Amino acid sequence: MKAFTYERARDATHAASIAARVSGAKFVAGGTNLLDLMKLEIETPSHLVDLQDLGLDKIEPTAEGGLRIGTLVTNTALASDLRVRRDYGVLARAIVAGASGQLRNKATTGGNLLQRARCPYFYDTNQPCNKRQPGSGCAAIGGINRQLGVIGTSDACIATNPGDMAVALRVLDAAVETVDANGKARVIPIADFHQLPGTTPHIEHALKRDEVVTAVTLPGPIGGQHFYHKVRDRASYAFAIISVAAVIQKDGSGRVAFGGVAPKPWRVEAADAHLPAGSSKVVEQAFVGATPKPDNAFKIPLAQRTLAGILAEAQS
Repeated sequence: MKAFTYERARDATHAASIAARVSGAKFVAGGTNLLDLMKLEIETPSHLVDLQDLGLDKIEPTAEGGLRIGTLVTNTALASDLRVRRDYGVLARAIVAGASGQLRNKATTGGNLLQRARCPYFYDTNQPCNKRQPGSGCAAIGGINRQLGVIGTSDACIATNPGDMAVALRVLDAAVETVDANGKARVIPIADFHQLPGTTPHIEHALKRDEVVTAVTLPGPIGGQHFYHKVRDRASYAFAIISVAAVIQKDGSGRVAFGGVAPKPWRVEAADAHLPAGSSKVVEQAFVGATPKPDNAFKIPLAQRTLAGILAEAQS
């Protein structure tokens, strides 16, 4: 781990102003991903800005009937909140499906959104990786890519977004609140928060350098049955090969989003209209333009079977 300096921010605007002033500064909250990357010298911040004193650790109702989740709310607190379990069950289920209890006790809402790819070539500093070192190439494309992306990828990167929570937030149409060094706030729809790689896979989200996530907001409850099914290589502490977040209404309509298949939580709203007809049409529409590799082409039929299982459960 390379040497760095450390500072605790007083509030969100102060944190953003430090990031604007200090080149190479990084925010740290729970540190469950950043500290691992620092140990491997994949992340080498010159200055850490600790967010623990910001006080953004509450879940509060909004005037619109939804919930505002502070960026420092832990995954454990969020998944166990009675309002979340009652009205946003897909979110609670997705969080519990991720990592271990110990990590959920430390991991924060904002940090979870910003976790970086778990592509093995990103973690191996002996391999070329455009996400880690822009312009160096992508070893994953011609390598072992069973766990990597099948849609939304590019010739520069085929890594997937590793999150579970973010897939549920996508199906719920959540939004991300931020503030910058000038105290200016903005709201970013979750659909626009994570970025596709294109030719710049090192740019993973829509945040500016001097911008810090302050909260995630959920709209009012949408009802229906909530599901999160995660297919993985082992029962715990494993990232998704494929995951499906779904909210199914009594008439068979609803919403669906996929994880483990793309550089961002993958939802195609036009595909939702096919839910009453079954899983095949939904997946066909959602994966138009997919470019799977020989090692991971199975992910598309696996997505169909996983969604079919959800629909069967909803009808039982």
